[in-house]
Order: sequence, then C-alpha cells, then structure tokens
Amino acid sequence: MPTTEVELLQGTLDLLILKTLSLGPRHGAAVVRWLEQVTEGALVVEEGSLYPALHRLERKTWVSSEWGVSEHNRRVRFYALTPEGREQLLAQMEDFRRLVRLVTRVLVQSPATAPR
Repeated sequence: MPTTEVELLQGTLDLLILKTLSLGPRHGAAVVRWLEQVTEGALVVEEGSLYPALHRLERKTWVSSEWGVSEHNRRVRFYALTPEGREQLLAQMEDFRRLVRLVTRVLVQSPATAPR
C-alpha cells in the first residue's frame, strides 16, 4: 500500500508544478514560493521532493529548462511548461476533478443514504 500512496503524492505534486508553470517560467524556489502563497502556507514543498519531480517532468518532456539569472542575481535553472506539458496539465486536471467528485461522493454518505 505505501507504494500507491507515494505515487498519488507524486502525481499530485506533478499536477501542482504543471499548473504553477502554466502561469510562466519559474525557478525552483519561485515554484515553492508561489505554491506556499496560494495555499496560505498550508502546502510546503521541500527541495527533496521538488527537484526530483521537476527532473521527472523534464524527462517526460512536459517541462523544459534553461539557465538564467534570478531576481537576486544568482544563476538558477528556469523551468517552463512545454506544449506536451500543457496537454498533460489539462488531462491531469480533469482526472483530479473526477477523483475529487468520487471521493466526495463516498465522504457524504451516511448510514441512511449509503447503498447496501
């Protein structure tokens, strides 16, 4: 069972990264910062999870990267969504919406409404 949980978490992180990059190219720290801002600090992505996910997305050709200079004048790698990544984002968003609907359907069941 733990393998399934890790795959689900990785898939969710991939979706969040793809969505973040759909708003424009960013370096890793900017991806983390944006996710923290949007979730009001409730979601903190550690570097140990972020960079393996970015590299995985790059291997799948959903994300591209190039070296650039950050707002603090540091050399950093900027990641951008590719056309394939944009297609994948749309597909994953629909899959995630469907999953949320199904889980919600289960969670709202009460003894009186649950099928037997």
